[in-house]
Amino acid sequence: MSRLRGLVADTRPLADDHFRRLWVANIVTVVGAQLTVVAVPAQIYADTGSSAYVGLTGVFGLVPLVVFGLWGGALADVFDRRTILICTTIGLIVTSGLFWVQAALGSTNVWLLLSLFSVQQAFFAVNQPTRSAVLPRLLPPELLPAANSLNMTVFTAGGIAGPLVAGALIPVAGLEWLYLIDTFTLLATLSAVWRLPSLAVEGAATGAPGLRSVIEGFSYLRGQPVLLMSFVVDIIAMVFGMPRALFPQVADESFGGHPEGGLAFALLFAAIPAGSVLGGIFSGWVSRVSAQGRAVVLCIVLWGLAMVGFGVSVGLATAYAGARGPLLVAAVLFLAVGGAADMASAAFRSSMLQAAATDEVRGRLQGIFIVVVAGGPRVADVAHGAAAAVVGTAAAAAGGGVLVVVGVVVAAVLVPSFVRYRVTSAAKPS
Repeated sequence: MSRLRGLVADTRPLADDHFRRLWVANIVTVVGAQLTVVAVPAQIYADTGSSAYVGLTGVFGLVPLVVFGLWGGALADVFDRRTILICTTIGLIVTSGLFWVQAALGSTNVWLLLSLFSVQQAFFAVNQPTRSAVLPRLLPPELLPAANSLNMTVFTAGGIAGPLVAGALIPVAGLEWLYLIDTFTLLATLSAVWRLPSLAVEGAATGAPGLRSVIEGFSYLRGQPVLLMSFVVDIIAMVFGMPRALFPQVADESFGGHPEGGLAFALLFAAIPAGSVLGGIFSGWVSRVSAQGRAVVLCIVLWGLAMVGFGVSVGLATAYAGARGPLLVAAVLFLAVGGAADMASAAFRSSMLQAAATDEVRGRLQGIFIVVVAGGPRVADVAHGAAAAVVGTAAAAAGGGVLVVVGVVVAAVLVPSFVRYRVTSAAKPS
């Protein structure tokens, strides 16, 4: 029994009332958010029949993510973080409601949909670095790896439930119901952040945050090579290795599914989150790992190899239609393995960043973090969509996985201090 307790997730952070309320609220909210994550590319592909248009969500999501992510981090180092969370959560509720309106009115204007997506990403980009910067104020440093694992487990569990529910609802009820559910589930998060205490920044800078404040955050990061490399390897993993923009076309052409929904569509979108959830459930070991730099490199190599396997499965399914069933299972399994590896990598990288930064700069570093973590997949959407139009979906996915492995190995050789990075002690679950 003691060995089993050491394997399963460390739940000690849930003893804190504020963290527990935020975590429980996320269980509901994340499912709704993932419905919209699925609905937007599904609606675009249904209207255009093009993965290149689906890939444009990367451009329309990345620009506000970069601008407002960096600025939002600066805001979080000046103003009360509870107030910022309340305002941005309300903004997310409003934009989700507008998604529902355009779908209910039967709009087929892809540019309107992409513009709404940009506005939503702007609110998200301010909300997320603020939310991450709050965590070290609620919990001691030794509980941060466990807390990040718990948060990512909820997020990725929603990534399973959301696509499965979406795949079932889209053909029956239509896209508008997905957007409407997302709108109402966000009320749970609003309730949780409303009950937080005042979270004024310790040693906050005076004056309105602007470009100079953002530059100061980059200057701080430049003097922290290990933290800087944690961003670089994640960019390599996500830009070259995240094939999600290909899922609608892969489901339709390689596995004979429906481009607007269906089993293959749902399974592909759910596979990476499913692997992350399993990784989170059995994440008790992350609190005991001291060689965190080496662990991140190994996890990213495994992610890249899994994407190679996914691409090969897609290629075989395209060539041999009679084997589509078993090859769909193989593709889903490869994506799930990648998801588990990514969860562990992200838990280590998040904890390294949160523990190292002082409170007055933590928001800006989290802003950079969210730009890298969320921006990388959006760049990948554009890259994979464009590559698939030239070389096909299978080659785009497998080739990207190869580039991940090569890229992270080169980065590890060039900056060996990152690989050698160890925490002085690893917290042990009680």
